[in-house]
Amino acid sequence: MRTIVVGSNAGHECYVLSGDDGCIAEARRHVAAFLDQAHTRDALLVSARATEVSQLVVSELVTNARKYAPGPVMMELRIDADTVEVIVRDRNPTVPTARAPDPGRIGQHGLEIVKAVTTEFDIQQETAGKRITARIALPDEGNAAPTGRRQ
Repeated sequence: MRTIVVGSNAGHECYVLSGDDGCIAEARRHVAAFLDQAHTRDALLVSARATEVSQLVVSELVTNARKYAPGPVMMELRIDADTVEVIVRDRNPTVPTARAPDPGRIGQHGLEIVKAVTTEFDIQQETAGKRITARIALPDEGNAAPTGRRQ
């Protein structure tokens, strides 16, 4: 199953990801293309760091959804002049919690990482699962130069 785009307009796109092996890489490509379009079409200042961090956040959130809530995953992307908002919804109502930092632990650092690189992070239970929202600053602090390179 491939990604289905269920909504798209300036500054907002919504996708249903299949939940299969390729959906994480697909989600990364979607966020990079979304930010590239915001830069080229809407002339928003999107730093290289914002793209890299957004791809990392999407990777972590979609990986968790795929691991703990098998099945389709909904991903929404929203953008304004200052931030990109990544919203991931899955069908598992269990609210994840970041574990205490432990340099000796192998794995399970995803939420720690996401919380460390985002300006805001929120989890809400919904009728049929949960919604995780992460906000990432577009310009780098002190360096708002846009990037022309996307992957």
